[in-house]
Amino acid sequence: MLKIVEEVPFFQDEKTKEKFLLVLGALSTRLISLRKAAEIMELEEATLLEIMEMLGFEFSYLEEKDIEVERNS
Repeated sequence: MLKIVEEVPFFQDEKTKEKFLLVLGALSTRLISLRKAAEIMELEEATLLEIMEMLGFEFSYLEEKDIEVERNS
């Protein structure tokens, strides 16, 4: 687990890196909103989205079924 935490870019200290991984998991399972995730990380929403984009982490405000509708439109 420590090796995974060490590989997280953008943050210096281990505690922040662990918090970031937890936030990404909570976002991907829709347990928290982007606003709450940014609050937890003490970042602006736009900054958090930018970091996630740089990592290739896909996040959407839409539900899976809504994404399909958008793709097929």
